[in-house]
Amino acid sequence: MENILQNVIQHRNPDGIDHNVIRGIILHDIFDIDNPQEENARDNILLRPVFNLENIDDRDVKLNFRFDRDDIPRLCQALRIPELITTQSGYQATGIEGLCILLRRLAYPNRLCDLEQVFQRSSSALSDIINFVNTHIYDEFRHLLEDLNSLHWLNHNRLQQYAEVIVAKGARVPNCWGFIDGTIRPICRPSVEQEDYYSGHKRVHCVKYQSVVTPDGITVSELGAFEGRKHDAGMFRESGFYQQLEAKARLPNGNNFVIYGDQAYGIRELLLCPFPGHGINEDQQNFNTSMSTLRVAVEWSFSKLVAEFAFLDFKKNKNFYYRMLKPCIRRRQY
Repeated sequence: MENILQNVIQHRNPDGIDHNVIRGIILHDIFDIDNPQEENARDNILLRPVFNLENIDDRDVKLNFRFDRDDIPRLCQALRIPELITTQSGYQATGIEGLCILLRRLAYPNRLCDLEQVFQRSSSALSDIINFVNTHIYDEFRHLLEDLNSLHWLNHNRLQQYAEVIVAKGARVPNCWGFIDGTIRPICRPSVEQEDYYSGHKRVHCVKYQSVVTPDGITVSELGAFEGRKHDAGMFRESGFYQQLEAKARLPNGNNFVIYGDQAYGIRELLLCPFPGHGINEDQQNFNTSMSTLRVAVEWSFSKLVAEFAFLDFKKNKNFYYRMLKPCIRRRQY
């Protein structure tokens, strides 16, 4: 028994020594339990290696975590993830390991039990760590996507630069700095209030988000989630985003900046859309064509996000989350 206890101390992981394992060793010695399967299982637990990013091949790091090896510590620092995290259940992990667990979870649809062999942790520990890191990032940085006024770098000079880039690409609007659009994320069919989440246009149960993307591919606003049946114009009205536009893009000298969306959003002083109908003239048609070609940038933003983190588009894993989402949607006040 002394040798086994020594092995526990030598191979302990960041979670600390598991006292349940100590109790099991003592009970095994007292009652002389002889079960090879249990013995092997216990040895596997005792010899669990500690996660080390440096031991993973560069190609596997990029494939599994979607970032280069050198970028992950920088990302961890930028997201202000603590060097050592401790969940409410007492599980501990380094900040880099916690971030890698979250990134691996989002990279591709998978079960927690599939990740047990990757990180040598139980499903309950993985779940707790994922929730901890995800909640930390959401609480610390959600304001950057919910309020344009929190983006201090998005000043009048930057808006002018964006407008000049868009004009250089053939746009007919000299003061357009970004593009707005909505996107859906399919979910499992809810057991209650199914009609709220059913999109008749897409013929699927879903939630919707509203995004604004700049010409350099940065998503400067991401609002949602909204019920799947809600129209883009309804999302825009309910989000209160136009008030943010007025504070950010309206200049004292009257030279305002605008964003561009599809016909669902309508026309306002700071929001433009295509000319409607089939009876438009050639100049109007050229205007629509030039702007629609550039507006595809917001679609690229959606597809890029889902391509890199495919778990976000796997609707079978979105049943438990959206059962908790409905009360949050109802509490939204703008």
